[in-house]
Amino acid sequence: IQRHQEIHVVMGNEACDLDSTVSALALAYFLAKPSPAPKAAFIPVLNIPRADFALRTETTFLLREQGIPATSLIFRDEIDLGGLHRAGLLSLTLVDHHVLPGADATLEEAVVEVLDHRPLERDRAPGCRVTAEPVGSCATLVTERIAQGPPGVLDRPMAALLHGTILLDCVNLSPAAGKVTPRDVACVSLLEERFPELPARDTVFEALQAAKFDVSGLTTEQMLRKDLKVLSSDELVLAISAIYVDLETFLRRPGLLQDLESFCQAQGYTGLVAMTISFNERNEPSRQLAVYSQHETLRSTVCRALEEATTPSLHLQPLLSPWSCVGTYIQGNTLASRKKVLPILRAAL
Repeated sequence: IQRHQEIHVVMGNEACDLDSTVSALALAYFLAKPSPAPKAAFIPVLNIPRADFALRTETTFLLREQGIPATSLIFRDEIDLGGLHRAGLLSLTLVDHHVLPGADATLEEAVVEVLDHRPLERDRAPGCRVTAEPVGSCATLVTERIAQGPPGVLDRPMAALLHGTILLDCVNLSPAAGKVTPRDVACVSLLEERFPELPARDTVFEALQAAKFDVSGLTTEQMLRKDLKVLSSDELVLAISAIYVDLETFLRRPGLLQDLESFCQAQGYTGLVAMTISFNERNEPSRQLAVYSQHETLRSTVCRALEEATTPSLHLQPLLSPWSCVGTYIQGNTLASRKKVLPILRAAL
């Protein structure tokens, strides 16, 4: 700021999953590389507080594998984007999203480029470069961009980061998962051609999938925060957490009920829906649900809405719960992910 140098930040979305993180790191590296005396400092920013980084277990695993220490990363709570913008020094490139949340609305005018793989919800100013393509992973768009650039920028660590991210996002390029596109496949092939020493796809995918579902080192509070969505009405706030162990294992955690109560009290949540997902050896998912609230009316309303839902029907089978303030179910419809359950809960609120 003192030298009045332009700061060009490349930033992913607030979920800060592997795709957002790797897309920001790789694109910032690519933008910074070609010029011997760049006029801007290119800085990838991970869009979460540093304290939350431990919850992104697949990201910490892949970066560690590639020798990138957490100390060399910059997190959202370590850079004053608003201050940089007010000083007229900020340029912002958004990856893996294209609409800033309300709290960041003032930064919109600093956005100079967008790379996203979702349909566009809004138009950008004429000077803003926009790439929005329906591919499985934003890392695919970053790979395409780098591949078209000067030779030599793509090195092995970056190739390994992009390769692993596309494989995890596109479920190992499995057509049955419905995420992969020909462009994702082409980018994985391109990375493998340039770096034949990259590990086999199955090896990479299984290691990342295992890391994503490894919650062994997390407290209950961290498990609940790891993959959290929040719904609110005028007087109620409901948390919906994806939990990466089976329900029986989750319910057996020591002091669980006290942890649920503390978590809801600390964050101001009236209740919590825990949606567990685990996989058998054939990679088939199994889903279960727990509905927790000390407010009997809210708990019974949410349980009834889930039991009676028809779009989609969840095919719930009630389980015997250890506590009266927790309703528990097996979810027969394993294709009904949280994305499909959220509208049911929103309507119930």
